[in-house]
Amino acid sequence: MDKKFGFYICSGCGIGDALDIKGLIEEVPEEEGYSNCKTHPFLCSQSGVDLIKKDVADGVNTIVIGACSRRVNWDVFKFDNCIVQRVNLREGVVWSHKDLITDEEIPEDEPNNLQMMAEDYLRMGMVNAEKIKLPEPYQLEEGTNRKIMVIGGGITGISAALDAAAVGYDVTIVEKEDALGGWAAKVRKQLPMAYPYEELQSPIIGSLIAKVEENPKITVKTGTVVARIAGQPGDFTVTLKKPGEKIPFDVPYPLPDEMKVDENGKELDNDALAVKYKEYNEGRHDILKLDPDGEKFGAVVLAAGWRPYKPAEGEFAHLGFGVEENVVTNAQFEEMAAKGKIVTADGQAAKSVVFVQSPGQGDDSDFPYASSVTSLVSLKQAKYVTEDYEDGKAFVFYQHMRTPGLSENFYKSIQQTPGIFLTKGEVVSVSKGDAGLIVEADNTLLGEKIQVKADLVVLATGMVPATKDDPVVNLAYRQGPAFRDIGLFNGYCDSNFICFPYETQRTGIYAAGGVRRSLTMAESVEDATGAALKAIQCLESTDRGVSVHPRSGDKTFPDFFFQRCTQCKRCTEECPFGALDDDERGTPKPNPTRCRRCGTCMGACPERIIGFADYNIDSIGSQVKCIKVPSEDDFDEPPLRILALVCENDAMPALDIAAMNGLTYNHQLRIIPVRCLGSVNVIWIKDALSQGMDGAILIGCKHGDDYQCHFVKGSELADIRMKKIGDALASLALEPERVTQVQVAIDEYDKLPGIINKFCEEVEDLGPNPFKGF
Repeated sequence: MDKKFGFYICSGCGIGDALDIKGLIEEVPEEEGYSNCKTHPFLCSQSGVDLIKKDVADGVNTIVIGACSRRVNWDVFKFDNCIVQRVNLREGVVWSHKDLITDEEIPEDEPNNLQMMAEDYLRMGMVNAEKIKLPEPYQLEEGTNRKIMVIGGGITGISAALDAAAVGYDVTIVEKEDALGGWAAKVRKQLPMAYPYEELQSPIIGSLIAKVEENPKITVKTGTVVARIAGQPGDFTVTLKKPGEKIPFDVPYPLPDEMKVDENGKELDNDALAVKYKEYNEGRHDILKLDPDGEKFGAVVLAAGWRPYKPAEGEFAHLGFGVEENVVTNAQFEEMAAKGKIVTADGQAAKSVVFVQSPGQGDDSDFPYASSVTSLVSLKQAKYVTEDYEDGKAFVFYQHMRTPGLSENFYKSIQQTPGIFLTKGEVVSVSKGDAGLIVEADNTLLGEKIQVKADLVVLATGMVPATKDDPVVNLAYRQGPAFRDIGLFNGYCDSNFICFPYETQRTGIYAAGGVRRSLTMAESVEDATGAALKAIQCLESTDRGVSVHPRSGDKTFPDFFFQRCTQCKRCTEECPFGALDDDERGTPKPNPTRCRRCGTCMGACPERIIGFADYNIDSIGSQVKCIKVPSEDDFDEPPLRILALVCENDAMPALDIAAMNGLTYNHQLRIIPVRCLGSVNVIWIKDALSQGMDGAILIGCKHGDDYQCHFVKGSELADIRMKKIGDALASLALEPERVTQVQVAIDEYDKLPGIINKFCEEVEDLGPNPFKGF
């Protein structure tokens, strides 16, 4: 576009009182085409917006606004087909540096730190507006496929299908078993789903299956699994197969001859060859042959469910499991109860049943994969005992009893049920007695050891997500058929369990039910609605050519200058979302609708050939170069200049909140918002230090145990890169301590000024950058 610039400064909210507005206007270079340079006392008011709209009508299409943070009034300062660059003079300068505001005239030989800061930010805003382009939405060549595939025909998958079909979408349910229902069809009764949440109810799965069967928008494929999902949101190609069916595979990059035979020179069969092929390609390419007649879908709801935890041999021998035949898991007990009255292994009435919530042995942890659901299931199953036998007794020993929300009503009703006894305690052993089993417990509420005679003992083992054992989705992605790093989260496949429920690390695939976390049936039905809505949102966003979560509505997508690509594969390996495949040489093959626009590929690329229309190496690098670095030629004691690259998701809002609360931080800092710390290219830091800036700090989301990076891996990747930059600094005779990275959550705004000030003090102690003035 031929840019015609408009430049506007708001003098409201204390900006005009603290800053020399005329001095700021003088920073605007007329020769650069800023034909409109105007001020207004309240730019966000109707008259202020009309002022800008009038200029837009006269041809202005690139607007620089010096006012409040870009995080506020974003809808007010939105003008169609215009580049809008916000310069944060309010929260970023005036409100966060009230200690610098003075009515006294500052001598010319002393720095006016507040004014210098505002001038730097204005120059940075102007150069960014010059460097970026107006994004154009990405459209799939064949349009967006609007069908949704649901993997899993249990209560979660069925509910998701019904919800999506109810608003007009065609849905296909793929279920590996020969009938719908999953575990919901195997229970005697289910936990209450309606007020007052006190009584067990008959399973609802039968009525849901009937609704599916009579819905013309829903297709059901039982006895079927997903062999391969290729493509991208809006254009997935899915190959289906029967469980155990062998699918021929394609080898686009031939194996060396020596890898096609075993150690005896015998030609490998297809299965062995497939393993070799995966090893050869480091597990990054799916080997299944793409079915040209494969079904097309636009989005996927993953509702593959869960399986009962299977204790290893001898794992709970002290509790009698695997030793005594009348010690069973809760899943085994439920299947027994669904068939009729509760009985022992030899068919005798089981009138005394002990439910064990924790394995004990000095550890108060629950069984693996246990949760509030296993607590509630034990209460439910205890009720079975009293329903089956008038003189039945159920004993529940727990270390933790979790009954969140309105489930507390059910817990209270069980407490009041005759024949059910609840106590905190550690089950020490289960042994065979003269007539049945002897359960010994310690550290009970009574404060002493007790023994209980039992006909049956039930262990409250947990719900293991289906994705723990099997990718289920079988993606034909460069990074492999599964979700990345899923092992770190015990097989659960949320991409961000704090900020973005239902979302996986693969855009267009949304998790619900047991693959996301342990859920009751009522919670699974709600979960299904959330995942279905996410899938619909993905389809609609893809159709408009914009991104989904977390940069919802972003029209940009990564652009590659392939002529300089060295096929180093860093972008394909580091992308948190598997958005990039590659060819046999390693040249990236973008899938734009998989992309979440974090820019991690841009930060990873050593050749700096990846960028977005409005966010790229040049646009940020040019902002860095616009920061004036005072030297001794300017002042006797020049202030330092420290670059801050700040994540827009947690850290930038935290800084704004700190400013709104009147908290101040060091005026020597210059902030550039970035999409994610994963997008930070080390060249920006090297440029900053080589031009004389005294330090650099990266501020972003937490990772690790407090994992919450909006783009999953970005903060962690930046941490790794920053550790490597230390060697480069040492080679330049610069201290590694001049560069650091910190992690904050959005609610830690009150800590952030202290973190910044501490780093600035450390840089001051190191002294000025020796490159200053060169």
